[in-house]
Amino acid sequence: MARRGGFPGGGMPGNMNNLMKQAQRMQRQMEEKQKELEEKEYTATSGGGAVEATVSGKKLITRLTIQPDAVDPDDVEMLQDMIIVAVNEAINAAEAESDELMRGISSGLNVPF
Repeated sequence: MARRGGFPGGGMPGNMNNLMKQAQRMQRQMEEKQKELEEKEYTATSGGGAVEATVSGKKLITRLTIQPDAVDPDDVEMLQDMIIVAVNEAINAAEAESDELMRGISSGLNVPF
């Protein structure tokens, strides 16, 4: 009885084999870059430096500094807003670098159509 489907000899054609190697190489590069990113820290400020937030590459707050003159008991909402702005800017910086590195890795993938 004749075999159906597949490739003669059971192996992958050259292009498919190369594509698999590229995908594996890209996966290793992504894992390495992700580990590097997780070890980095990103810092942003708001309120003219009154609030400084640092986040890790895992997007966790690792440090928050508030200048004493930024603390106004009559205007807690402004301090809260400054904290939110600083934290969000630090997270955005971490995400932007991650996106840029991943685009660089995936641009090397040569997918035939």
